[in-house]
Amino acid sequence: MSLRPALPADFAFIRSLAQRPDYGIYITDEDEARLAVYASDPAFRLLIWDVDGVRAGFALFAEVGEPSGAVELRRLALDLAGGGMGLAFVRALTDYGFSVLGAKRVWLDASSENLRAQKIYERAGYRLEGRLREHWWRPMLGRTVDLMLYGMLRAEWEALPPPAPLAAPAP
Repeated sequence: MSLRPALPADFAFIRSLAQRPDYGIYITDEDEARLAVYASDPAFRLLIWDVDGVRAGFALFAEVGEPSGAVELRRLALDLAGGGMGLAFVRALTDYGFSVLGAKRVWLDASSENLRAQKIYERAGYRLEGRLREHWWRPMLGRTVDLMLYGMLRAEWEALPPPAPLAAPAP
């Protein structure tokens, strides 16, 4: 398992995940031009998570290099959601945020309706820091949803136990 910078050849994969009905209600699909900006702007890191040489997910970090040291994990999605790899994915992204990007704090948000994501974030060590009520317009739903804010400080990350070995995915 490894994280690597996304390439233009990965943009169709990223968009295919964002356009899926099970993800479209939670994440935003952006065109190739915007993805190219994320891939080239030093304030962002658009990453692909490879597992056994196969693209398994993507993530977008924002606010990289801000004086506060806070880095936002803005978007993430796995190709095979519900396969038991979510915790390993989020832990790998968190490790990247602190060890590679040098963050003092990593934060992210989740739709109040995305209970699976909230559970994974909490299991990964993130703390619920707030709720923005009726904040996020979701076109696929035709309404706004509450946005849950999660964060982790460097000291909290350093105190985490090592991640458990990843079990083989179910057939």
